[in-house]
Amino acid sequence: MNVWLKMTACDLGRGIEAGKIDPVALTQTYLDAIEAHELKDQIYARVTSDRALAEAKAASARTKAGQRLSLLDGVPVSWKDLFDTAGIGTEAGTKLLKGRVPDQDAVVLANATAMGLVCLGKTHMSELAFSGLGYNPSTNTPPCVNDADAVPGGSSSGAAASVAFDLAAAGIGSDTGGSVRIPAAWNDLVGLKTTSGRLTLEGVVPLALKFDTVGPLTRSVEDAAELLALMEGGKAADLRGATLRGRKFAVLRTIVLDDLRDAPKAAFEAAVKKLQAAGAEIEYIEVPAVADALDLSSILMTSEAYGLWKDVIEANPDVMFSEILARFRIGANHGAADYVAALKKLDVARAEYDAATAGYDAVLAPSSAILPPNLERLNTEEDYYVTENLLSLRNTRVGNLMGLCGLSLPTGTPSCGIMLMCAPNMEEHLLRMGSAAEAALA
Repeated sequence: MNVWLKMTACDLGRGIEAGKIDPVALTQTYLDAIEAHELKDQIYARVTSDRALAEAKAASARTKAGQRLSLLDGVPVSWKDLFDTAGIGTEAGTKLLKGRVPDQDAVVLANATAMGLVCLGKTHMSELAFSGLGYNPSTNTPPCVNDADAVPGGSSSGAAASVAFDLAAAGIGSDTGGSVRIPAAWNDLVGLKTTSGRLTLEGVVPLALKFDTVGPLTRSVEDAAELLALMEGGKAADLRGATLRGRKFAVLRTIVLDDLRDAPKAAFEAAVKKLQAAGAEIEYIEVPAVADALDLSSILMTSEAYGLWKDVIEANPDVMFSEILARFRIGANHGAADYVAALKKLDVARAEYDAATAGYDAVLAPSSAILPPNLERLNTEEDYYVTENLLSLRNTRVGNLMGLCGLSLPTGTPSCGIMLMCAPNMEEHLLRMGSAAEAALA
């Protein structure tokens, strides 16, 4: 195994800067690893070899000329198959969009490319991004790195698998209800959910525009910080000197600690103790507004999703995975008045949550209440599918409904993550807290 395939994106960038790694050789190493991997077709929907090598050659020339564009100039990453790519199919994991070829890149992809990032290809995902499991019989179901018989988490399933199986230095995904953080947690990665509106969605196939966000899945918090900066054309958070000493964290009790399976429960409790040992002050809090918001989830998210996709879906419903089709159609049960009333209630819940958590540096919760579910049981037991799908996203949905930014970190227990959540547009603070927590958990 080439050591490059295990390195963080930032360490690869530093290797390029130092002249120890050539971007063309690095990209070819990744392309060769993808081609040789027995699970490549479960992970990548399309590999963009020609584009990747052309971008790598340009990065190599810039390096030799001393004109690198960013720390990650020349580093190869994957993109979830809902980010438009010029001249390359973008089908969002559904046969409804089969043959869809955009004529320009999504803005975040264009921004990242302009700063030297190399596009390896497009990764498989849950159909139209509407499931936290990562199971997609319509196109392909990527593997879970910790359990060959389990799903990888979704909807950014292939994005996570591409990194966990050493077939990309990082993956770019999207998160509407947990679709970055769940696959990150179940594949022992860092997953950043950005604040809604922080990164543009132009050129991103939508699910629910009020809640859709773009975020990276990475091997380190530093990688997540750098990728956020590249996608928005800004400066990465300064993580130097980040510490937990004197920091005050709240462990959320409401809902998110209910019905935890044994492994996630033990992993979370052990992680909290490590953060405390590193100097963080820990308090346990109840926030009833969280339960109020979660009760609104179905009205808000399914109404938006069905409103956006109704005409396309109903023109050809038979090509969809039946469980995803049924989930979309729940949105038909809610009228405009229901949706508006739910939005108003959500505003009240958000205000109450903000007031209850204002004194803390971050709010903590298990990333998921469950381990990756068994694929065969999902395929044969409908009750199991429904239960696991709802539990998979329950905790992460808190961040989306409350409009927060969130970060899932590996705890050291396979497929168990701990989630840090901060107020909207506090990504830089969140990433500093995450960097210090990452060191304490290592």
